[in-house]
Amino acid sequence: MKEYAFYGWEKADIKDERGLTPRDYYDILSGIWCADTCAPRMRNDWSADNPTLGQCSITAFLMQDIYGGEVKGILRSGGNYHCFNDVDGCVFDMTSEQFGGEKLDYSDCTVQERSVHFAKAEKERRYEYLRTMLAEAVGRNMASS
Repeated sequence: MKEYAFYGWEKADIKDERGLTPRDYYDILSGIWCADTCAPRMRNDWSADNPTLGQCSITAFLMQDIYGGEVKGILRSGGNYHCFNDVDGCVFDMTSEQFGGEKLDYSDCTVQERSVHFAKAEKERRYEYLRTMLAEAVGRNMASS
């Protein structure tokens, strides 16, 4: 099995109606994440070498659309939350590698509400863009399989 750098990849075996796992979506999103989908406050630091930087909430809510479950957040210094997914005990954080070797604590995390995150219109626009690009990429991948 291919190894990944994101937290929880080893047990992220849940499948959507197409049979795709979070690992499959990570592979697809790796070609989609870009400066335009990055949080504005981090955009100057975004690079292809660290594609998951500033992508956490929109990616986690997108995975929630696909798999259900909860989006949870780890409180970071500065008062922002880093978001990840918990689907019936299958915990995965597709954007954890943005922190390099830092170990995050995924226990006792707060559930994140979509309405709070998407109160920022720019975040909802980034989410919609990522969602559209992912749908197009999945369609291409399914057509070529």
